[in-house]
Amino acid sequence: MAGIIDLVGKTPLVELQKLNPNPKVKIYAKLEGNNPGGSVKDRPALNMIQSALQRGDIKAGTRLIEATSGNTGIALAMIARLFDLEIELVMPSNSTRERTLIMEAFGAKVTLLESIEACRDYAEEKGVGGEYFVLNQFGNPDNYLAHYKSTGPEIWDDTHGKITHFVSAMGTTGTIMGVSRYLKEKNPDIQIVGCQPTEESSIPGIRRWPEEYLPAIFDASRVDRVMDISQQAATEVTRKLAKVEGIFAGMSSGGAASAAIRLASEIEEGVIVFIVCDRGDRYLSSDLFG
Repeated sequence: MAGIIDLVGKTPLVELQKLNPNPKVKIYAKLEGNNPGGSVKDRPALNMIQSALQRGDIKAGTRLIEATSGNTGIALAMIARLFDLEIELVMPSNSTRERTLIMEAFGAKVTLLESIEACRDYAEEKGVGGEYFVLNQFGNPDNYLAHYKSTGPEIWDDTHGKITHFVSAMGTTGTIMGVSRYLKEKNPDIQIVGCQPTEESSIPGIRRWPEEYLPAIFDASRVDRVMDISQQAATEVTRKLAKVEGIFAGMSSGGAASAAIRLASEIEEGVIVFIVCDRGDRYLSSDLFG
């Protein structure tokens, strides 16, 4: 019988039925909300913890601390307890209440600060003292290696190697960095497309980082194109995914879907895969579906 961590990954790929504007293009959504913790972040959370344990960086009883906008924190809270690890999660105060409650349900301590940048600074400061171990998803290769080992191969296999474009939101950039590495090894012609918010937009899970906070794992050469997504477009497509396609997801997924749909209208033919990062139920207290 499988344990809960054995259910991380192997998420389904489903074709958009109604929102695709081009009949010569296939658009597939990879449903990462089907992971046991409800998001794509289960993959790097598991890999970061398991790899740190294997190297001897941490052991049962170690106190972890991590800055997160939500999904990584939920995944870490779930997985840390399975390995007898204590964890404090530092999150922006504007995060939805559901996220805090889920983390606390898994036994994590949650600290709320004014911004994700402040959360990162706080976690790093606590880690310097040696009382806590910082996994640092923003600079940890085990983040993107999780996607190199699992997400990329799954997409390649499920499209039978026919994928032409991969679209992903960019937050920590772990997903796009890992999948890009794998897919480009299989076929260098596959186009890797990242999504970032327009200057005036705020989209949970997608970031336009100030230079000094740009994730250390990010390598711009591994992304062929960056598409700016407005908050309005991300919101509208998120709602359409639910109402028209039956895909209940968060706002970053709507952003990636918006980019995939726009891309489909620009190309003659192809196979596009975009990441549905999480499920919509952790946004119900916001106005996303209101």
